[in-house]
Amino acid sequence: MSITKEQVLEALKNVDDPDLKKDLVTLGMIRDLEVKDKNVNFTVMLTTPACPMKEMIHKACVNAVLHFVDKEAVVNVRMTADVTGGKKTGPLLPHVKNIIAVASGKGGVGKSTVASNLAAALAKQGAKVGLVDADIYGPSQTIMFNVVHEKPLIQVINGVNKIIPVESYGVKLLSIGFFADTSQAIVWRGPMASKALTQMFSDAEWGELDYLILDLPPGTGDIHLSLVAAVPINGVVIVSTPQYVALADAQKGVGMFQLPQINVPVLGIVENMAYFTPAELPNNKYYIFGKDGAKTLAEKLNVPLLGEIPLVQSICEAGDAGRPAVLQENTPQAIAFMEMASKVAQQVSIVNARKIEPETLVS
Repeated sequence: MSITKEQVLEALKNVDDPDLKKDLVTLGMIRDLEVKDKNVNFTVMLTTPACPMKEMIHKACVNAVLHFVDKEAVVNVRMTADVTGGKKTGPLLPHVKNIIAVASGKGGVGKSTVASNLAAALAKQGAKVGLVDADIYGPSQTIMFNVVHEKPLIQVINGVNKIIPVESYGVKLLSIGFFADTSQAIVWRGPMASKALTQMFSDAEWGELDYLILDLPPGTGDIHLSLVAAVPINGVVIVSTPQYVALADAQKGVGMFQLPQINVPVLGIVENMAYFTPAELPNNKYYIFGKDGAKTLAEKLNVPLLGEIPLVQSICEAGDAGRPAVLQENTPQAIAFMEMASKVAQQVSIVNARKIEPETLVS
């Protein structure tokens, strides 16, 4: 007996998206369903190419058809993604689906390292990614992406001069570091710094992006307030280290974004320098700055722990060399950054799903 499309769709109603808590059919995730005799072909449209549940969903779909329809069926599931957006970015960034800020309560915790590796990891997994180095007083992304000596081009688009971001490792990048002497300190008052930052959105041609990552200055201040007013941020990632002082400042950072006048969803906390792993003992972990600090804080604040990044010399060396550590294949640090990026993308999809009707979801 031949299999029908109706039977397949009914079977797939038993497969839920683990994050969105609804079945794939209701969410509109099943596309291009074709059935011929016992051959079943369809596409599952995920909310991000960085989905950490990709393999689990694939296996669940195959098993559902075999169990509920025909155990002799030949099931071919294509996994692809169309990144969802939860907020309209308006005329300033009309083709940017998601804006993710990376922030920290204090300096020196590796915020820019996390931001650069988050952007590179998402691009590596197939997303269209941009990065704004919004750390006006201490821009470092030009170094981390090996574009210190490059300058963005100016192109006339619809009669208006637009800045074309520099591209490196699949990431479109703009930084105040492109426009300032690297040997000179940037001494600007708050309004001037905020205006310069806004111009990196208003005067730039970013094109279509799934994610625009913002590397914010450390602390809580004027630039953060100006940024929230200028662009609709989908969520913020807070970076900390395990020490009590850093965690206390991270908590203040979370508190700032949760203020009613700001109200930016906190996607979670990343613990950088979580443990030390010697190169000659890659399976050993030494918690030299304390253990489970960020995990405890995340539980206290009821936000996810997005990742624990090891303290290894090669991460620093990779940043200095202008090649994010996540691009090193199969190293502990690359795996940690890839897992972190997947969890960030996962949380963005969850936040977006809460803001739009299920019928309009492309998951």
